[in-house]
Amino acid sequence: MSDINIRVTGQAGRITLTRGAALNALSYEMCMAIDTALRAWAGDDAVKLVVIDAEGDKAFCAGGDIAELYATGTAGDYAYGRKFWRDEYRLNAYIFEYPKPVVSFLQGFTMGGGVGIGCHGTHRVVGDSSQIAMPEVGIGLIPDVGGTLMLALAPGRLGEYLGTTASRMKAADAIHAGFADHYIPESFWPVLISGLERDGDPQILEFAAQKPPAGTLEPLQADVDRCFAGETLTDILTVLKADDSDFAETTLRTMGRNAPLAMACTVELLHRLRGSQLGIRKALKNEYRYTYRSMEKGDFLEGIRAQIIDKDRQPKWQYAAQEVPASAVSQMLMPLGVDALVFEEENT
Repeated sequence: MSDINIRVTGQAGRITLTRGAALNALSYEMCMAIDTALRAWAGDDAVKLVVIDAEGDKAFCAGGDIAELYATGTAGDYAYGRKFWRDEYRLNAYIFEYPKPVVSFLQGFTMGGGVGIGCHGTHRVVGDSSQIAMPEVGIGLIPDVGGTLMLALAPGRLGEYLGTTASRMKAADAIHAGFADHYIPESFWPVLISGLERDGDPQILEFAAQKPPAGTLEPLQADVDRCFAGETLTDILTVLKADDSDFAETTLRTMGRNAPLAMACTVELLHRLRGSQLGIRKALKNEYRYTYRSMEKGDFLEGIRAQIIDKDRQPKWQYAAQEVPASAVSQMLMPLGVDALVFEEENT
């Protein structure tokens, strides 16, 4: 297909996103093509590792292709979106659990669905243009594609901060937060990819890695831990409003643009995930509870309308005063029963 180039070169299974004009936005068909290739290579002894990269200098993958999600959802058809998320999440888990090294080169924007493809592998390379984020709360969604696991594992309360503010991370920030492993200048990437294809050994990345330029996230750690330790979104907002620091003022302004219900559910998801059985499948199953309901009961369609379709940047959020009752969070995150996300082997 024209949006993705899948092949074997030397000892490497190669996946290149080729939809540069659309910032390599991930369609359902692209997800399924990646899934099919990975499953074929898992049992192929000639393929020693997988390399995932993308064409263009603006984005590795700026997220999922939400145009069709919006079109079907506004027509009252929620089935397409639920299928998209279900199969995408299964792919995310498969990448996380893959039996061979998976190397990703993450230039430019790596956001949302791009994180699900690029940040669950074993070797994640960033450069000077890299900007990684989980920006879903800005369109009424929660950080998904396994993003809640990565946020829950981030140092201190960075997970709550990144998940509710949708802040972008440059190379050093992404490494500090656990979304990337190696900073390597992007001019070196073609040579490194050729080496990976030739030798099938990711150790070459260790030798090429450098110390990244200073980031902005680590110096904020104390402020983040102080202000984001609350049990609920309300607790966090209360602390921020009582704090007279520049950090608190800027953070409140940023959070004021995002969907309150999505932020409240993000905080709850992170706390549930840290509680027990921390793992990719639990994260995805919990995320699916929200996304399954996001069109019908959440703010997802309104968020897309305001940010992408009409571009008026004036979403009419539920709970616009940011006072989200616990019952609303529970309703979005309660078990789905027979509709719960299951993985293939759990169906047998």
